[in-house]
Amino acid sequence: MAREQGRRMIAQNKKARHDYHIDDTYEAGLVLVGTEVKSLRQGRASLVDGFADIEGGEAWLHNVHIPEYSQGTWTNHSARRKRKLLLHATEIARIQRQTMEKGYTLVPLALYFKDGRAKVELAVARGKKQYDKRHTIAARTAEREKQQAIGRRLKGIQD
Repeated sequence: MAREQGRRMIAQNKKARHDYHIDDTYEAGLVLVGTEVKSLRQGRASLVDGFADIEGGEAWLHNVHIPEYSQGTWTNHSARRKRKLLLHATEIARIQRQTMEKGYTLVPLALYFKDGRAKVELAVARGKKQYDKRHTIAARTAEREKQQAIGRRLKGIQD
């Protein structure tokens, strides 16, 4: 069987970009058991309540839901177990320094296969206030309306 090439998305945490200001992103590998990999290859996972943490110099991923493999037997995994993240020691130290500041947290943004290996994209993020969310939505709407107006103008359609 040929090796998988490129990047294949499994799950994204779209709500994280809405709820947080993303400061820095990291790519980390995951330590998984066989049935977790098979379940991920079926495209089944959820990052909604997930977060990462540094404990004892190691990075851990909590509350990411990878459902049990349907053809699994007694060797099946628990769906919400904590999973070890594979990062360099310098990256772990940098992340730990960043998250020690008040208001910063480590959230997963995406779960994907890269060249056949499961990876997670982590973000060091700061929570948004409600008025920040409204400002972001207003800016996005204004940009979309501006692009539509430019498109109409190029096509020669009068407003």
